[in-house]
Amino acid sequence: MATLSTIIVTHDSREAVGRSVPALAAQLRGGDELIVVDNASADGTPGAVGELAADAIVIETGANLGFGGACNRGAEAASGELLCFLNPDAVPAAGFRDAIERPLGDGRGWDAWQALVTADGGREVNTRGGAVHYTGIAWAGGAGKPLDDDDGDLPEPGFVSGACLAIDRRRFLGLGGFAEGFFLYHEDVDLSLRLRLAGATLGVEPEARVDHDYEFEKGPAKWRYLERNRWATVIRTYPAPLLALLLPGLLATELALIAIAANGGWLAQKLAAWGDTARSLTRLVRERREVQGTRAVGAVDFARALTADLGSSYLGAASRSSVLRVLLRGYWSAVVALLGSPGLVGSSSGTPLERSERSS
Repeated sequence: MATLSTIIVTHDSREAVGRSVPALAAQLRGGDELIVVDNASADGTPGAVGELAADAIVIETGANLGFGGACNRGAEAASGELLCFLNPDAVPAAGFRDAIERPLGDGRGWDAWQALVTADGGREVNTRGGAVHYTGIAWAGGAGKPLDDDDGDLPEPGFVSGACLAIDRRRFLGLGGFAEGFFLYHEDVDLSLRLRLAGATLGVEPEARVDHDYEFEKGPAKWRYLERNRWATVIRTYPAPLLALLLPGLLATELALIAIAANGGWLAQKLAAWGDTARSLTRLVRERREVQGTRAVGAVDFARALTADLGSSYLGAASRSSVLRVLLRGYWSAVVALLGSPGLVGSSSGTPLERSERSS
C-alpha cells in the first residue's frame, strides 16, 4: 500500500473546502497527507481548513501563484509516494481513497490517471477523460451526459483532468511539475502531453469518484488564458514534423476563431492571447527544447492521442457541423498518413530535425 499526498490549491475557497475537506479527511489512512496550498485568500480559507482537518498541512503562499505554481509548491512539500491533485470544489465519494490508489499497484501500467469526475450530485458526467483536438483545443470528455454503466470501462483519455489527477510523486517532480507560466487552465493538458512524449500511458479509474461543482463560464478573461495556454502547449509539446504539417490548419483555426470570438464577445481576450504568446515566444521555444529532450516516441505515436472531431457541447455550432467534421477528418487523415511515411519520419527515432531537438 502506498502513502497518498492529496494537494488542494485554494483561493477564496472557504465555502468549497467546507464540503471537500471533511469528505476526504474521513478516508485518509495513517501516513497519508492533506496539503492545502493557499493562494492569498481573503476569506479565511486557511483557518477554515485548520478547523476542518487539524492534521492538514497548510502552505500560505502570500501571493496568487496560479494553479500550476501552487500545485508544484505542494508537491515539493509532499512525502507520499502518490500525489493526488484535487480541486477545492471536488467532493470525494465514499471509497475514493482506496480506489484512487488502486492503479498504482494492480499492473495496469498507468503513469498518471484521474478519477471519474461527476456533477449534479453524481447524476451526470463532468469528465470521464479529456479529449485534445489536433489544434490543441481540449475539453472534458462526456460532460453533461448521464452517468451509466458504460462509465465502468473507460478508454485511455487524451488528457487526465486536473480536477482530480493522480501521479507518482517522483515522476511528477522529474517532469518539472505543472507549467507555472500558464497561471490558470490547460496545465493538465500540457502535463498529459509531456507524459505521452515520454512514452507514458494515461487512464481513468471509474471507481474513484469526485463530484465537481463545475461551471464553464467564468468571465471573458478565461478565454485569454485558454487561448494563450493552448498555443503554449502546442509549441512546447508537439514534435517538429507534426507541428510543420499542422501549420496550415492552425492558421485556419486562428482565422475562424476571430469570427467566433467577435460573435461571442471575447475578441479583445483573443487578441490579448496573441500578444501574450508573442511576448512569451522566446521562453516557450527554450522550454520546447527541454520538453522535446524527454521524448521517447515518434511523432506519429504522439499524434494517436489527438482527435480530429470537435466533440464538445461547449464548442457550439462547430461541434454539430457535419461539413466541418468531414473537412477536419480529411485533413487529419492526410497529416497522419504523412507522419507515417518512411520518407518523413523513418522510424521511432524521428527525423533529423526531431533528433536535433532532443539533443540540443
